[in-house]
Amino acid sequence: QVQLVESGGGLVQTGGSLRLSCAASGRSFRPYGMGWFRQAPGKEREFVSAIHWGSSVTFYADSVKGRFTISRDSAENTLFLQMNNLKPEDTAVYYCAARTDVGSTWSNSRAYAYWGQGTQVTVSS
Repeated sequence: QVQLVESGGGLVQTGGSLRLSCAASGRSFRPYGMGWFRQAPGKEREFVSAIHWGSSVTFYADSVKGRFTISRDSAENTLFLQMNNLKPEDTAVYYCAARTDVGSTWSNSRAYAYWGQGTQVTVSS
């Protein structure tokens, strides 16, 4: 059984920064990849970023390219999302997720088998 726990969310002003963390626990945790998704009230869950666990190759939604950076710490099974130059439209609950399926695309939420409970990010205008 895999458990994911996010932390690091909070309230910041436009232009500020936050660093999200996602700690994974579970026996023999070996994901194909991990990612971050976000969901604003009344909106569908959308892809933010993902990372291939083995190679550290990264993927980003167009809306966050140049502002967000995803990274991992394999030794501690931890995923990070550095969020810079935050905008009000970044306000959402952010979820980390893990996938074991080598198929599908990185942005497809249905490809991820394990999800955390989410952490709130609020950017004031």
